[in-house]
Amino acid sequence: MNFRKLYDFLRDLQQNNDKSWMDANRDYYHALRDEFIDYLDALNARIAKVDPNFLPKPGREAINRINNNLLFHPNAPTYKDHFAAGLDANQNTAALYFHIGLDANIAAGGFYKPGSDFLKRIRAAIDYDGEELRAIINSKPFQKTFGGLMEVEMLKTSPKGYTQDHRHIDLLRHKSFVVSHTFTQAEVQRADFTERVVEVFETMAPFRAYLNRAVSVEA
Repeated sequence: MNFRKLYDFLRDLQQNNDKSWMDANRDYYHALRDEFIDYLDALNARIAKVDPNFLPKPGREAINRINNNLLFHPNAPTYKDHFAAGLDANQNTAALYFHIGLDANIAAGGFYKPGSDFLKRIRAAIDYDGEELRAIINSKPFQKTFGGLMEVEMLKTSPKGYTQDHRHIDLLRHKSFVVSHTFTQAEVQRADFTERVVEVFETMAPFRAYLNRAVSVEA
């Protein structure tokens, strides 16, 4: 994948963010989109070797639309400033997300703002064996790669059914269970970039496995 060309396209698009420019450059866009899809398929095969619970989603299905949803975000630009994909085809499991763009370059995964049922199940798992999750996120490779869980709209108090002095109250206060690793544009264009992405997802695998076991059990 020629990521330099991808960045050049995205910069051109952001300077000419309208349908008329996209229509005039649609062949340019589709050539890069097809190349990105091929890259996703190759990346899928690599991830499957290091994460036994990963079910590859074909790149053509995994890639996100480049159009912003103007119905819900009418003030957003017509087109996004990134190419992205949700890679794991398993249903109702922790996500695996890959994002290359002008705003950021991200390899991420987990449950972002899960529904109340899944959130309840994850918290029940933490109540039962939170030591296992803590061991995963406190491991040196995990800390080096992710630095811990992302803090997304944390509770200030304890969730319903749990006391303030719960031994895992810091984990129970999370409303999302997500980790993310960012790359610079220079890192993305290095020859070893794909290897680094695979390493990130390999480090993430025990975390996603824990979450997937958690949501598989009714709370």
